[in-house]
Amino acid sequence: MIKIDVDLVSKLINSQFPEWSTLDIKPVNKSGNDNRTFHLGNSISVRLPSDEAYVPQVEKEQKWLPILAKKLSTPISEPLAKGLPSDDYPYAWSVNKWLDGETLTLENIDNLNQFANDLGIFLVDLQSIDATGGPLAGEHNFYRGGDIVVYDEECRDAINNINNFNKHLLKEIWELALSSKWDNEPVWVHGDIAPGNILIKNGKLFAVIDFGILGVGDPSCDAAMAWTFFDESSRKVFKTALNFDRETWNRARGWALWKALITYNYNEHSDKAMADESFNTIKTILNDYETEK
Repeated sequence: MIKIDVDLVSKLINSQFPEWSTLDIKPVNKSGNDNRTFHLGNSISVRLPSDEAYVPQVEKEQKWLPILAKKLSTPISEPLAKGLPSDDYPYAWSVNKWLDGETLTLENIDNLNQFANDLGIFLVDLQSIDATGGPLAGEHNFYRGGDIVVYDEECRDAINNINNFNKHLLKEIWELALSSKWDNEPVWVHGDIAPGNILIKNGKLFAVIDFGILGVGDPSCDAAMAWTFFDESSRKVFKTALNFDRETWNRARGWALWKALITYNYNEHSDKAMADESFNTIKTILNDYETEK
């Protein structure tokens, strides 16, 4: 396990980007699992893959984010430079423009319905950008944008191992998600639309960050927040903004269910907060499904 800390970042910056060597370095308050992120001065961030599995994200972001950023009205992560492997750190890494803002919570947005609409509009804008030559869903982005059937065995095992819900209904929802495919041209997908990757400023959507799971394919995976974050009213607003057909929404619900199930099973006896959050998501999915039936 590589120790990724301020000392390492300082060595990398001093050796590869000495023009920034006088800037202060400090870890961000909330860093992701795939990458470790640090402030560099006031306007730059440094992002280092935590494991070799996440290294392909660097090249992908370096290539595509500048192109996407020019076509989106909402700010997104933008690379400033690419760091190279060294004796101190064996992987490529990124230097990005720092985007100010607070990580999304229910408490720091002024109007949940307005936020739902704004996020839906952002995703529609992202999906409208020409995806020719974009990275097709696969191992590099954990199949986001691909066929959800890749997680069939894992999801069914999770359903069989859970005891607090109607397993028949969970299987019905999952099989409905598997029953259709994306038959249109591939579109851009962020791959991890979640509160930790959304920044808020002045109570409104400000920016979307962390495009490491970026790919092109089926956009249903980007709509899981309909059940993981929104309430009944804002969920309807979000659905209206995205304007997916029913089958795409079925697949979106499948993505949300799969992630909630495996997260609950993994954390049930070790992380009560994570388990409770996943439990509530599963409950929301079931209630919403029964309401629609």
